[in-house]
Amino acid sequence: MASDNKSVLILGGGLAGLTAAKRLADRGFQVKVLEKRDIYGGKVSSWKDEEGDWIESGTHCFFGAYGVLYDLMKEIGTYHAVSWKEHQLTYTLSGGERFTFGTWDMPSPLHLLPAIVRNGYFTIAEMAAFSRSLIPLALQKNLYPPTQDHLTFAEWAEEKKFGKRLMEKMFRPMALALKFIPPEEISAKIILDVTETFYRVPDSSCMGFLKGAPQEYLHQPLIQASALKGAQFRSRTTVDELLFDGREIKGVLLRNGEILTADYYLSALPVHNLVNVLPVSLKTKDLFFAGLENLEGVPVISVQIWYDRQIASDDNVLFSPDGVIPVYANLARTTPEYRTLRGEPFTDGSRFEFCVAPARELIGLSKEEIVRQVDLSMRNCYPETSQGANILKSTVVKIPRSVYAPIPNMERFRPTQRTPVRNFFISGGFSQQLYYDSMGGAVMSANLAVKGILRAEGMPE
Repeated sequence: MASDNKSVLILGGGLAGLTAAKRLADRGFQVKVLEKRDIYGGKVSSWKDEEGDWIESGTHCFFGAYGVLYDLMKEIGTYHAVSWKEHQLTYTLSGGERFTFGTWDMPSPLHLLPAIVRNGYFTIAEMAAFSRSLIPLALQKNLYPPTQDHLTFAEWAEEKKFGKRLMEKMFRPMALALKFIPPEEISAKIILDVTETFYRVPDSSCMGFLKGAPQEYLHQPLIQASALKGAQFRSRTTVDELLFDGREIKGVLLRNGEILTADYYLSALPVHNLVNVLPVSLKTKDLFFAGLENLEGVPVISVQIWYDRQIASDDNVLFSPDGVIPVYANLARTTPEYRTLRGEPFTDGSRFEFCVAPARELIGLSKEEIVRQVDLSMRNCYPETSQGANILKSTVVKIPRSVYAPIPNMERFRPTQRTPVRNFFISGGFSQQLYYDSMGGAVMSANLAVKGILRAEGMPE
């Protein structure tokens, strides 16, 4: 247990903050979580609209690689809510064409043979050229991607000459689905890290969906588990500034003028919000904190559309290189508890959730124009089954700054969870851990930050 019931103030009630709260409360710390919104979950948040339908901040796919997330869900008794889908990646193209990368239940790398020899779209020669480009990755494994952080993935692919069709049809939607920026901007390290994991660990590319809302199967169970151990949660509470005396953090100034104090302070804020609350003395005098200003958030748009007929029967995540919908899913198929329209059962139609990317040029458009472009992209992928389909309802969620943009040479600015300030720690997907800005990254960063606090207290990890 925490010595003398030491206190921790957690700034931010997203998945990282809620994970840290549970971990610290379990170890006997007095925990208080501050969240500026009236809902918890951050980038994974979900809420019911005025018509009784669940809305999400984005399309949340559960990759098999996120072991730390599933450990956490098993602790709070909600792992059963993950519905694992068939182990394949399906791409839908304009004109109704599609192809699928399947897998076999075999050891690595044999599990990927179907993706290479019978995807139904790329030629054997194209896949062979791509396979040759990965020889350094196969030989050096996880040591290779960091050496390519100075290149965009498009530049890396040009050097390896594995073909334009592979870039446009497979890797463009992959880059946009992962980090919402195109191959011409994303660091080669990111795509190569993911590729190496998929290559080495057969189940890592398996994907699932929650059977319902993250609020019900992640955030509320985490809050309840922590509250049972004494943790306190304050929503609609905005932090203005961390108070620093030259040696350590002495308190947190809230927007309402209140000052809160604790023994330790843990930021679970998005990087741009963290930069805003850091005192000027830290940002200007300490390179660790000054580097954070180089990490910029990416704009993200999520669109849900209910149609009056079944357009796509796929019970899985889908990718599209054409139009503005790089990754999407028919939630009426993937997510049983989302088969509703205005709070009533909805079983005969489609309920799509689309990630719209890149969003930089679209985020200033009206809801109606964004829905129009999304609808057009969907109909181009399903020219036959979408004929005559009518939109019954649509929602648009805009996030001006979401995950940090992993462009080349940004890796050096990602902070460790332990900072130069003795009693201040950082969590969040932008901090250094295996899974970048993702659900797995949020949980792993929180685990590492809590380990740092335990170490500072002289407690076993």
